[in-house]
Amino acid sequence: MRKLKNSELNRLGVEEFKNAEKMPVIVVLDNIRSLNNIGSVFRSSDAFLVKEIVLCGITATPPHKDIHKTALGATESVDWSYREDCLEVVNDLKEQGVVTLAVEQAENAVMLDAFSPEAGKTYALVFGNEVKGVQQKVVSACDGVIEIPQHGTKHSLNISVSAGVVLWDLFAKLKAL
Repeated sequence: MRKLKNSELNRLGVEEFKNAEKMPVIVVLDNIRSLNNIGSVFRSSDAFLVKEIVLCGITATPPHKDIHKTALGATESVDWSYREDCLEVVNDLKEQGVVTLAVEQAENAVMLDAFSPEAGKTYALVFGNEVKGVQQKVVSACDGVIEIPQHGTKHSLNISVSAGVVLWDLFAKLKAL
């Protein structure tokens, strides 16, 4: 078996990405402090054709060298915007008919492996701060909560890992619809 060269991967160019059909998912980052985590979320969002990323609160915005270090150019392909107030973003998305889901450990959360997205709906996934998670007022405003099942000793996953896991899961489930 031979590893493929980058030139053999047949990846989209930035313009092709912009014109490609996107997964009906918006990623909302609620007060993410690590620029490397932000860049990683951009990169995963590029990989799974995410519609848009909304950066909120203290979450830094491109261009920034530490975001670029992990995003590797995904800040150019994935559409993004900045809004100060994450709660306003969630409420605005709900008014537009978007299903808003906090990715968090909460009462009545649906485990990711049991979550079934519906065809024709757009989903917003809210990922929270590395220490405090998604703000309670934002969790309360969301239509639901998805939790990633974990079976070890740790209480949580890194935000960039969580984003990759959830985005891959939704991508696979939506593709199967």
